[in-house]
Amino acid sequence: MRRWLFWAGACLVVALGASAQTQIPTQIATHIPPPIPLHADAASSAPSLAASDSDVDTSPSTWPWYRRLRLWWIFLFDKPANTAPHKPIPLQPLTRAALLAAPEGTVVRMGHSSVLLKLHGKFWLTDPMFGERASPVPWIGPRRFHPPPIAIEELPPIEAVILSHDHYDHLDQGSILALQGKTSHFLAPRGVGDILRDWGVPAHKVRQFSWWESAEIAGVRLVATPTQHFSGRWLWGRNRTLWCSWAILTPQWRIFFSGDSGYFDGFRTIGDKLGPFDLTLLEAGAYNPRWKRNHMFPEQTVQAHRDLRGRWLLPIHHGTFSLAFHPWNEPPERVTQEARRLGVSVTTPRMGEPLDLSQMHPGSAWWRE
Repeated sequence: MRRWLFWAGACLVVALGASAQTQIPTQIATHIPPPIPLHADAASSAPSLAASDSDVDTSPSTWPWYRRLRLWWIFLFDKPANTAPHKPIPLQPLTRAALLAAPEGTVVRMGHSSVLLKLHGKFWLTDPMFGERASPVPWIGPRRFHPPPIAIEELPPIEAVILSHDHYDHLDQGSILALQGKTSHFLAPRGVGDILRDWGVPAHKVRQFSWWESAEIAGVRLVATPTQHFSGRWLWGRNRTLWCSWAILTPQWRIFFSGDSGYFDGFRTIGDKLGPFDLTLLEAGAYNPRWKRNHMFPEQTVQAHRDLRGRWLLPIHHGTFSLAFHPWNEPPERVTQEARRLGVSVTTPRMGEPLDLSQMHPGSAWWRE
C-alpha cells in the first residue's frame, strides 16, 4: 500500500510541477515592471528562522528531484495531524434570497480566497473555488474542510469573476464552467484568460490585464496590481501566465484583494497609488520558511495591511485547505494577536457570514470553537 502511495505521490509531483519559482517568463516580461526589493520592515515582522532553515532555497523547483519528491511525500502523506480540523468548522449557510436582500457593501467569505462582494448593486466574486480538492486530479491532493456556504447554482447573477492567478486552489475548472452561464465578465491576469477560453468560456466574456492596467465595469473600477508570487499548472506551465492582486474601487468603497503574495514593497506602492482602502482581503496561510518569498507569514499580513493604508483587515487563504505544515487554525490566531499589538482593526467572520462595510465588526474566533 505504501509503495502504491509513493508512486501516486510521485505522479502528482510531476502533474503539479511542484514549483515555487519567482522568475518572470519571457512571454509576459514586457508586461511587468522591474521587481521591487523587499524593504527593511519585512525582517522585523517575519518570524525568526532556525539555523537549519537559514540557507533553504525559496524556489523548490531548483531543488534536486529527490528533494522535491520528499517534500511532496511529506505534504501528501505525512503532514502533522493538526494541519486539518478534527471536526466540522463553523459555517453559516447562505441563500439566494438573503444575498439579493443584502445591503450595498456586503462582503461574504465563501472559503479559501473566494469572497463575494455586493457593489453598485452587482455581485463580484474573487478566485471562485467550490471544488472538493485543490488538485489536478480528483483522487488525491488537498481536500476542503467544509462545503461552500452556497452552491453555485443558487448564487445570483455575477457581474464579474476576479482571478488572481492559475494555481489550482484559485483557478478551479469545475467552478469556472459552472459559473460561466451566470457571469458577465471574467477578469484575469495575462495568460490566464487563454486558459478560460480553452475551457470554453466565451471569448467576449474574458478580459486580460497586465499590472497597473484597469477597467471600469458597471460603475466599479478594477486595477490589476503587482504581487510577489509565481504561476503554473502541470509540469509545462510554470510562469507562463501572470499573477496579480486587485484594487476594487467604487465611489463609496475601496477594497484590496491580494491573491497570493510574499511580503514585498509593492504593498506600500499600491497603498500610495490607490489607497487608502476600506477593506483589505489579504492572504494569511500556506506559509513556510522554504517558500517565504511566495507566501506571507501572519505578521507580514498585518504589515502589508498597514502598507496598503487599510482600515479593516479580513485575512483569507486559510480555513479551507491544508497547503503547508502549520496548524490549520494558526493563521487567524497569529494575525489577530499581531493586529491587537499594533492597533489594527481586523475582522474574522465565519465562512458564509455576511459583513456590511458600513457597519464593520471584529467577527468571532470561530477557529477556537
